[in-house]
Amino acid sequence: MKEKIKNLKIEFDNLVQNTNEKIDDLKVAFLGKKGKITELLQGLKNVPNEEKREAGISINNFKEYVENKIDELEKIYKQKELEKEINSAEKIDITVPSNNKLGSLHPITIVQKEVEEIFKSMGFMVEDGNEIETEFNNFDAVNVPRNHPARDMQDTFWLDNGEVLKTQTSAGQNRILRKYGAPCRVIFPGRCFRNESVDASHENTFFQLEGMMVGKDINVANLIYFMKTMLSKVLKKDVDVRLRPGFFPFTEPSFELDVTCPFCGGKGCPTCKQGGWIELCPCGMIHPEVLRMGGVDTTKYQGFAFGLGLTRLAMMKYNIKEIRMLNSGNIPFLSQTKTR
Repeated sequence: MKEKIKNLKIEFDNLVQNTNEKIDDLKVAFLGKKGKITELLQGLKNVPNEEKREAGISINNFKEYVENKIDELEKIYKQKELEKEINSAEKIDITVPSNNKLGSLHPITIVQKEVEEIFKSMGFMVEDGNEIETEFNNFDAVNVPRNHPARDMQDTFWLDNGEVLKTQTSAGQNRILRKYGAPCRVIFPGRCFRNESVDASHENTFFQLEGMMVGKDINVANLIYFMKTMLSKVLKKDVDVRLRPGFFPFTEPSFELDVTCPFCGGKGCPTCKQGGWIELCPCGMIHPEVLRMGGVDTTKYQGFAFGLGLTRLAMMKYNIKEIRMLNSGNIPFLSQTKTR
């Protein structure tokens, strides 16, 4: 058996030196179901009992040697292919000035990236959200069961397969809780859809950013701190905010966090509907039932959640009074954010 393994090793090494030998052929010849190493293992039955252990070790060592060599060959091959692709690629002189006008990020994208960086600096993770959600995640998992009156508040776009276009970023709460458990600090931005009557401050397609913080001894004071810190950094000034009672099935207690209207300074205008405040951030302490459905032990943990309107925040930051402009595709209007 030792002599046979020695001869196979010499044969393998000679094939490795042959650059024309295909790696896949080597794999099949030596590691395949009918390969040479399989034949060695099958031949163990003919080895005397007192030699079987040593023979088995030798075969496994040879197998490991072959696998490592083939891995090395694959890495070398991939590197050569990459170099060939790079060398054959079209060369572009990046030092040549372009006569074309440069594009710009969308105002909402700019705000989203800025908010993400602020929350990451405060220890939050960033997760992607689905735009198409199951009925369970969008409604049931956030404490809005079938026939609950709160469903009437979100006239929704349903798909033929029974799933829905996400009506709110809260639809990701159960998935996030199941993934991370407690404690956790996570934000998950995304695009939402509702069958809304479109006006100066309402659209059927808009962007939100959901956030959750779950842990021990979490309370409303923590919620206010994180919201006020984030808004002050985004708007580059101290902001006046207020909490007023609200209703959301997935939080208890629930609040509406409002910000003084930046367009009129609180005097009243069409954007704030003459109220002087803009509703920006529905929030509250996560309902125990939502935590339980997410697999969280409510005897140990509690937390807060908020849904930040990225579209409205972009309007405030860039003094945009008409929400419909953001989905208009008006390039001259949207490109203004480069110089703002």
